[in-house]
Amino acid sequence: MGKDREFFDGGKLHSLINDIDEEELNELAELFKMFGDSTRIKILYDLFGGEKNVSEICRDLEMSQSAISHQLKILRAAKLIRSKRDGKSMIYSLADDHVKTIIAMGKDHIEE
Repeated sequence: MGKDREFFDGGKLHSLINDIDEEELNELAELFKMFGDSTRIKILYDLFGGEKNVSEICRDLEMSQSAISHQLKILRAAKLIRSKRDGKSMIYSLADDHVKTIIAMGKDHIEE
């Protein structure tokens, strides 16, 4: 966490706060809402290991396909995951490493 504090020292945090407009604040709030559901967090964690189809995610999380598919749609709309077609199946993966970083920083925060 010390490395993160260094990033925000020297007026950088002040600059970040002052340079954000209302639209960006709303987009940021919407992004953080995505992390407010434990099923979505479980899905993201499950995808840390790589690409998976819906059946694999359902098996890993011991949840129904309808419940998982609903959350996958929300995560995809938020650009936290991406999907690609493989025959009749959809394959899901994390959109990028930012997703892992956000979750890791959140985890660090609650463990302080």
